[in-house]
Amino acid sequence: MIIIGQKRAERLKKSGIAEIDKMEGVQFEQYLGHLVRSQGYKAEVTQAAGDYGADLVLSKDGKRIVVQAKRYGKNVGLKAVQEVRGAVSHYGASAAWVVTNRDYTEQAYKLAKSNNVRLIGREELIEMLLQMREKMTAAKKANNTKTSA
Repeated sequence: MIIIGQKRAERLKKSGIAEIDKMEGVQFEQYLGHLVRSQGYKAEVTQAAGDYGADLVLSKDGKRIVVQAKRYGKNVGLKAVQEVRGAVSHYGASAAWVVTNRDYTEQAYKLAKSNNVRLIGREELIEMLLQMREKMTAAKKANNTKTSA
């Protein structure tokens, strides 16, 4: 039991989620842009006010995805799902995501399911962060190998 708790604590620390929990909303949006770029997406952070329900607009393989980013201290409700769903037509997107550092209410899960909105909660975000950090570490190692050769 203690070993599992230690591994989880190490995983959380390595992911950097604690820093995300301290960010302001706009910082979180910009950081998400960086995160999804590491996954091969082109990301545009929209203006803070009047964003028509999308904080980021992603594109990859000819598809556009609108993203509502919620850096909260509590679970995200259905309003975020409604907002991002409304952004799909405005931005000509084929998909919609809500990304948070927390989790979602039951109502948000239900509405997202019926409206084909992908919900990325805390655990999936941590996994994405760890993958990005692994890529960065591998790239640094590869770069160090090239410069020392």
